Amino acid sequence: MMEAYDRFELLINDRIVKTPVAIASMAGIVDAAYVLERADHVGAAFIGGYSIDAPTLEASRRMAEEGRKEFLYDDPIEALGREVEALKQSDVVTGLNLRGSTPASYAGVARAFEDAVVYEIDAHCRQPAMLEAGCGEHLLRHPAKLVEIVRALKAEDVTVSVKIRAGVAADDAVLARTVWKAGADILHVDLMDFGHNKVRQIRNASPLTLIANNSITTFEKAMDAFSHGADLVSLARQSDTWTLAGLDAAITRSAEEGGWYNAPKQLCRGGDIRALTFCCMPVKACPLLPALDKVGLSRDDYLKFKQEAVKGTPLEDGKSTCFGSLAWCCKISSPCMFRNMTLEKKGLSAREYMRCKHHLAEKIMHRIFDEEEPADESS
Repeated sequence: MMEAYDRFELLINDRIVKTPVAIASMAGIVDAAYVLERADHVGAAFIGGYSIDAPTLEASRRMAEEGRKEFLYDDPIEALGREVEALKQSDVVTGLNLRGSTPASYAGVARAFEDAVVYEIDAHCRQPAMLEAGCGEHLLRHPAKLVEIVRALKAEDVTVSVKIRAGVAADDAVLARTVWKAGADILHVDLMDFGHNKVRQIRNASPLTLIANNSITTFEKAMDAFSHGADLVSLARQSDTWTLAGLDAAITRSAEEGGWYNAPKQLCRGGDIRALTFCCMPVKACPLLPALDKVGLSRDDYLKFKQEAVKGTPLEDGKSTCFGSLAWCCKISSPCMFRNMTLEKKGLSAREYMRCKHHLAEKIMHRIFDEEEPADESS
């Protein structure tokens, strides 16, 4: 698994994610057996959705009577326990997609399984019975309740994911910030028809681990999501072994060649804020200046921070480059003889250069988000 970490540098719930390809929940379909059949080609899986209290269990029964597939049982903890135990034999990071009517219901499940799994709040289901039970998309229209659930789970010291459907909340970027500030760790987004612009919007709003979902079944679509801010992509209806294996292989090959599997596009080409790692000094009018304004960094702050962040790293020097340091150099896919001459002189491969830029981007993200003043955006 250390080889996988070296390739993707991706952790969820303090576990190495072997590939940034995940399985998304489908009620009545995605359980432990479903995941185990596909475990060779996924790094994470969210089984469920599972109803966990009387109101949501009744909603599940109503939906089953109407012909929908549902997981039905009398004792949620006992049923979930069997699934969690079965998945212990795999190296897939397990998430439980849960549908509950109260924060206490979620906390009760977390007390049963503690940090063995990720707890995913289903704020995605749009079936009327679930909305009446106070879960699914109901939570996107009542974010204060969603915040209460996130906080109830975090009080149990567990990893929390929130599964949402884009375009339902009043503002998806505000929602992302709200659940991040409430303590969530992961945002799992069904993009619907919004595409990469929605991925970039959410990435620029919070540092949450971001999973992009909905029809991302080809390498090209996965790379489009990655280059605009996604950390993983997930599949549901098309999560067959053939599709998953193809995605896993192509993404792995790209990561081994490129060094940073989800490197952003450059800022001037529509990249998200991680692309500040590729930006030069702010010496001319370009997209860098409004981007700095949006994240609250002055030009001097940006200059000083980047210079300090690369000290002691291979990016620190580079006298032959435009600004005397590889800190200000662009993405390896952009032709530059001065950068390439410097890399050759330093004995730094293109892959190693991109890994260094990845680490610089992580420092930039920490600088932008970790130093924000706390705010209550739950209303």
